[in-house]
Amino acid sequence: MVLAGRSFALRYLLPLAGLLALPSCFTNKGHQGERLYGQHCASCHGEQGQGIGQLVPPLAGSDYLAQHSASLACIVRQGLKGPIVVNGVSYNQLMLGVQDTTSHRHLSPAQITNLLNYIETHWGNHPGPAGARTIAGTEAELQACGER
Repeated sequence: MVLAGRSFALRYLLPLAGLLALPSCFTNKGHQGERLYGQHCASCHGEQGQGIGQLVPPLAGSDYLAQHSASLACIVRQGLKGPIVVNGVSYNQLMLGVQDTTSHRHLSPAQITNLLNYIETHWGNHPGPAGARTIAGTEAELQACGER
């Protein structure tokens, strides 16, 4: 009887425990996007993505994000220079590319993916037509703009 109980536990309970632990793995990555936003973006774009008047464009409810979804990874990596219009307001400030504050290197494709998934699912924003970003999609986008 003990052997049958052990077999049941090994066969059914341990895999179930593993499945229950999976959400915490994904939750940590979800929090990475929020953490990266706080570290690299919030000081200019605001804690709630509201921007700073006519100096820094808002990310909250931004028509620019929706219209330029396919180039956002490149903007995060390389920055943005020149005039843009966000929600009908013109902006012309330099945005530097985002770098990891510890290594002073570009954010990885996984970090950019998590950051953009956070931005595109908060403050009234919505993911692009393909839905949530993937690391492979971010890597392809970075290759298209001449980055890796």
